[in-house]
Amino acid sequence: MNDIDNNNIRRLDGGTLLVFRELLLRRRATEVALRLGLSQSAVSHALARLRDLFGDPLFVRKSHGLEPTQRAVELGPRVEALIELAGAVLSPEGGFDPSVSTRRFNIAAPDYITSLIGGKLAEAFRSQAPRAAFVSRRLLVDMAVNAVRRGEIDIAIGQFASLPPHVEATTLYEDSYCVVARKKHPRVKGSVDLKTYAEIGHVFVGNPARGTVDETAYDREQLESAYGTLPDPRLVATRAYVSQWETAMLMVSMSDALADCPRRFAGVFADRLGLQVLDPPYETMKFRVQAVRRAGVTDFGADWLLREIEKAV
Repeated sequence: MNDIDNNNIRRLDGGTLLVFRELLLRRRATEVALRLGLSQSAVSHALARLRDLFGDPLFVRKSHGLEPTQRAVELGPRVEALIELAGAVLSPEGGFDPSVSTRRFNIAAPDYITSLIGGKLAEAFRSQAPRAAFVSRRLLVDMAVNAVRRGEIDIAIGQFASLPPHVEATTLYEDSYCVVARKKHPRVKGSVDLKTYAEIGHVFVGNPARGTVDETAYDREQLESAYGTLPDPRLVATRAYVSQWETAMLMVSMSDALADCPRRFAGVFADRLGLQVLDPPYETMKFRVQAVRRAGVTDFGADWLLREIEKAV
């Protein structure tokens, strides 16, 4: 560690970190001062030190309060982890206390996984961590993993064809695909053969076009390796492409189209939407859903979050 690093560490005291966390949470210096038992002048001085240390305005004054910059948002999870680690060092018990934490956890996951576990996870926060919250962002494959490596995301959930160094994965569950159709479908009664499957018309989740605006940030080959490729519309009649399985299932519930979707997801929502869950007339692709976090980093809050995600699954 060089002299510059040492000097910066000496300037970054625990009180300053607490001011940063509260500003990110409350967005008003007066509320932060009341929360921490400080004067507004002390909060302003702490913010000035933070701006000088990180070389960024961090919080910009707006009509509704202090708006965090992108740099402040990125620093949020790292600062929270530092505060928790300091608390663990000073506490005889160590660890993470969800009952008093004000941490805002960041999760990356496909929308359907958030729909699958989000209710139980929200209930865990309500009962165990009432002052904390989680944010779920739709980041996939390499974008999700890179955000974990940078400390912007605490845990990424999804399908990953491969993982780079400095992250570790926990398998949450294994799944496969099924076919869904509405219960009063005129041609599908409890099963579907290959001919009917190909002819009847499908709603697929995915984008068939390459180089479109919404997917240029993703590695297309990596995305297809993890989530599969779309069938040729000349082989399987296609009615629509959508971005979410929730949307596809709703469309199927109101039409005679079919859709393929993850079996576990279909099992949770099919009865509510009046859908049949059918075995596909082909050998289905099996896949693992994993939770990915940084390796070799002590973060008791992320430990707790992972445990609650596993329970929700």
